[in-house]
Amino acid sequence: MTDSEIGTIFLEDLEVGLSRSLSKVMGDAEINAFAEISEDRNPLHLDDDYAAGTMFKGRIAHGMLSSALFSAIIGERLPGHGTIYLSQNLRFTAPVKPGDLVTATVTVTEINLAKARVGLECIASVGETVVIKGDALVLAPRRG
Repeated sequence: MTDSEIGTIFLEDLEVGLSRSLSKVMGDAEINAFAEISEDRNPLHLDDDYAAGTMFKGRIAHGMLSSALFSAIIGERLPGHGTIYLSQNLRFTAPVKPGDLVTATVTVTEINLAKARVGLECIASVGETVVIKGDALVLAPRRG
């Protein structure tokens, strides 16, 4: 994704199947910053010794950290500036480990022109592994 894709795709210009993606490495800096901002300091995310004894056998990133990429896409690229979240459903299907490159993709699944509502499929993956599946409903900005 390029900076030229940042902005707004107005309701009238959206099409079912249109998608945008964003990738980010979820490193220690991101995990630590999210822990501070969210105040979620669960040792599963921050303490190697603690996390080694869990079912994940090591630290994992906060699920909501990876899911924040959906918000970035929706607010900046699809539909973009002026979009208002109405709802978001998420299912976390696999862990994201520190250093993993997460790619989030948002795809238009339905458009209600009368209500300016847009349904979106939200999928995040690490390589070929889907780590988050979900959907969102947003209020898209109209032209003029």
